Amino acid sequence: MARSDKTHEFVDTNPEIMVETLTALYEDITGMPVLPASPISLFIAWIADAVVQIMAMINHAANQNIPSRAVGKNLDALGELYFDKARPQAKPATVTMRFVISEAQESAVLIPKGTRVAVKSGEVQFATEADMYVEIGTTTATVSAVCLQNGEIANGYLPGQITDIIDPFPYYASCSNITTSDGGADAATDEEYYMLLIESQDAYSTAGAIGAYEYWAKSVNVNIEDVRVTSPNPGEVKLYVLMNDGTKASEEIKTAVQAACSADKVRPLTDHVEVVDPTEILYNINLVYYLKKDSANSAAEIEAGVEAAINNYVIWQSAKLGRDINPSALISEIMKVDGVKRVEVMEPSFTVVADGSGGTTPSVAKAQTITANNGGYEDD
Repeated sequence: MARSDKTHEFVDTNPEIMVETLTALYEDITGMPVLPASPISLFIAWIADAVVQIMAMINHAANQNIPSRAVGKNLDALGELYFDKARPQAKPATVTMRFVISEAQESAVLIPKGTRVAVKSGEVQFATEADMYVEIGTTTATVSAVCLQNGEIANGYLPGQITDIIDPFPYYASCSNITTSDGGADAATDEEYYMLLIESQDAYSTAGAIGAYEYWAKSVNVNIEDVRVTSPNPGEVKLYVLMNDGTKASEEIKTAVQAACSADKVRPLTDHVEVVDPTEILYNINLVYYLKKDSANSAAEIEAGVEAAINNYVIWQSAKLGRDINPSALISEIMKVDGVKRVEVMEPSFTVVADGSGGTTPSVAKAQTITANNGGYEDD
């Protein structure tokens, strides 16, 4: 259920009707006609304009009481009517760090909570979330660290890219991240928050409902686009998570989803919950497109339009688990480009993608090589 971009008109704001109504009312009260060029006519027009603006404000205020139309703090207030009252706020990325000391010690070496590390530029910093000891006789220890800035800024740092320490401790030798940083998210938009509110109605159930698991998984991070829930065996629940860029969830995201969906208020006592990756169905794009001779657009403009259309298709194709690979959708997207006459698609062919039903593992289509050749101009 998408949000509406149209407002409902609770009161009439037609200025012509307002002028007619006020004119009739004046004539009824005074018993005198209102002539078009009279000062009274101008005065009525001014009054009508003011009343119409008031009516428009009434309509706006009334629409802010409808969740699908409310915006900003008005939507936040309406969130109290639903299971989840609060809009998801921006959250920081997390990462797992490995610390190394110079040599094993006879007593445990403390890595204090709040120890800061950074990427080489120093612009993005993380701090350890808990005290951690390098045990006696060992030289390494791992601990989770959280970014000091909220939002997506610290997502995507690959293992080995966070290596600078800001707060060295005794016997410190080196550090590096062993997971890709992830989990950072901006505050939910009105559209994202509204969809969470709608889905939150399933969260009232603690009987293991599919909708409840989907809601709690999506509530972890606004960048989660799709979640599928399967139960291959009684008491066994598998959650498949897809991000909004069409990629699998990182280990940091999966850990957060696992925690959210395993909470006592969410998971039935008999359920064993596991967050697993969907399978990827790989496909190639290989096509030839032909241009109209009489097109107003230049060949370069059409070529750029086709490239954008293919990119839109790739994003759409991987935006949902179980979405079949559909070359007809690819052709449709390219044909929207002004100046394209026709499209010949050699790859991909139509392919059914498993959606998790019937005991299958949910899959997502993933583009590999993309080849789009310009076939030149053709007559109509």
